[in-house]
Amino acid sequence: MSAIDLPVSMSQSAEDVLKGAKSATFVGSVEDLIRLAVPEDGVDARGIFTVGYEVEGRGYVPELEVCRVRNGISANYVEPYMRRRDPDCMVIADKRPTGKRTWDERFPDKDWEDVRQATFDWMKTQDLAYFVFNAGLAGKGTEAVAIAPANAAFFALGLAMLQGILPKEEIREEFFHEAIIYVAPPFRHTHFEGRQVVVHNRREQVHELFSYNLYPGPSAKKGIYGVLLNRGEYEGWVTAHCSTVQVVTPYDNTCTIMHEGASGGGKSEMLEQMHREQDGQIRLGTNTVTGESKYLTLPRGCRLHPVTDDMALCHPDYQKPEVKKLTLYDAEDAWFLRVNHITKYGTDPHLEAMTINPPSPLLFLNIDAKPGSTALIWDAIEDEPGVPCPNPRVIMPRKDYPNIVTEPVTVDVRSFGVRTPPCTAEQPTYGVLGMINILPPALAWLWRLVAPRGHANPSIVDTQGMTSEGVGSYWPFATGRAVDQANLLLSQFMNTDETLFVLIPNQHVGCWETSFTPQWIVREYLARRGSSVFPKDRLLAARCPLLGYSLKSMQVEGTEIPEGFLRVETQPEVGESGYDAGAEVLKAFFHDQISAFSVADLDPHGQKIIEACLSDASVTEYEALGPGA
Repeated sequence: MSAIDLPVSMSQSAEDVLKGAKSATFVGSVEDLIRLAVPEDGVDARGIFTVGYEVEGRGYVPELEVCRVRNGISANYVEPYMRRRDPDCMVIADKRPTGKRTWDERFPDKDWEDVRQATFDWMKTQDLAYFVFNAGLAGKGTEAVAIAPANAAFFALGLAMLQGILPKEEIREEFFHEAIIYVAPPFRHTHFEGRQVVVHNRREQVHELFSYNLYPGPSAKKGIYGVLLNRGEYEGWVTAHCSTVQVVTPYDNTCTIMHEGASGGGKSEMLEQMHREQDGQIRLGTNTVTGESKYLTLPRGCRLHPVTDDMALCHPDYQKPEVKKLTLYDAEDAWFLRVNHITKYGTDPHLEAMTINPPSPLLFLNIDAKPGSTALIWDAIEDEPGVPCPNPRVIMPRKDYPNIVTEPVTVDVRSFGVRTPPCTAEQPTYGVLGMINILPPALAWLWRLVAPRGHANPSIVDTQGMTSEGVGSYWPFATGRAVDQANLLLSQFMNTDETLFVLIPNQHVGCWETSFTPQWIVREYLARRGSSVFPKDRLLAARCPLLGYSLKSMQVEGTEIPEGFLRVETQPEVGESGYDAGAEVLKAFFHDQISAFSVADLDPHGQKIIEACLSDASVTEYEALGPGA
């Protein structure tokens, strides 16, 4: 079908590209994209379709290999660098207010309008595929179009699975796209020295997004997230960076938990069943000093009803004024699941079964699968001999997830996950968080401002030390100003103070290596206990005020959690001196990060909270800075 046959209006630039292209195929279903992703007449003798492009001065450059597998499509990048998101990929080309690096700052020797036009000119030399989708939900997001080279249909497939795709008969007659993605992979080599670059160009009527690479994380996933954040910034709402799950106890009580955090902070894991040992026990942790392991026996876990995996629309239409809790719904049609923690068969039978025999085809990235085989999520491709890629992914349609919740939910517990390193007296670090810490609203808001990326993050190109993911932990994807997002989140927290706010580490609790067990145990505990306020006699002010309150004790199904997992200073390998040294690292990090928010446009209430933090406030002082302060 040619572009002029599509009964919708398009921007002049999009129409020119489609009409001028070598060919332009309108795609109206995921099934069509699956066929295009591995064309029968394009595979080699191995059954592999290679996606590549002619690059001036270099000849033909292959980008990745795509093949059909029994459970979907498998795509593998030639360069290890392209197998995860580069945190510095975003560039803002327009002149609207932004806190991000602009085109002129990053590429002072390149005129944006020239590169934009060169992009269109290149696309006109290609066979193109394009489709229509809703970023977010119909009526609660942004109507959009994607245009990509037809040979990169696997990329379009990932976008269509994540955001949905509209067949021609379901497109509104008055449709006009408010956002558009243009995909031009070879520009990575010709203009950007091989780097991942995603350019946002917020024009008056259309939010243009230019993807100059074929990894869907920065563009099809997080680029669209940026489109939604931009929409919410102007309309006064947030798309939160979180997973959400309704946890149903063996006694049929339901608790809704919203789990936020930087990439690697445990969002996808919050939707997983607990990982058990062969004998059914749960490994609480292994002491990195002594080698001792501790286990928990939990005969029956809670049932999980997933709601969101990464992006949650906190749209005003969902909120219930009579309830001081947040109501949200999923912003996606599929989930971009990271599976690096599944290293062998039997680690997570629940997810393994879903991906081995899925109801509909899946898209696998960075999984070592041969044509016609079954892609197995624990078989990550190797970045180099003996070194598996740390970011294997699978895109799972939301509709295929068992017990999925298909309506907005109201949040009882709002948790924040942090990847923490081991902490000992000899090598103190910020790994001083207990298995659970209770936060007053003001302190919970501060944690969203600093959003530590944390220890050994597997989802992005390597960074060293403790760094921040930025406000809301979604700042890498936002196109506007950090202070505006900080104000939106502050209003949200102060208006939802009936929610229980908690902090949960993963990977380590003090000197104990734990993986994601803390959040699985806390999930079971809070669901059984309910979301009511903890009595003051159950809490102790944490030795580090930034951690709010610690629990005096915690019991799960009759088993007492060891004191050292609740208060790290009681671990003999850490002690009070090791804890205090680690707490100083955390405090210095907070002071450094929040200072940037002390600007004239910050809400005065937020300014008071920041001043309290810079003055080393106690947890009771943070309590006093709640709603109405």
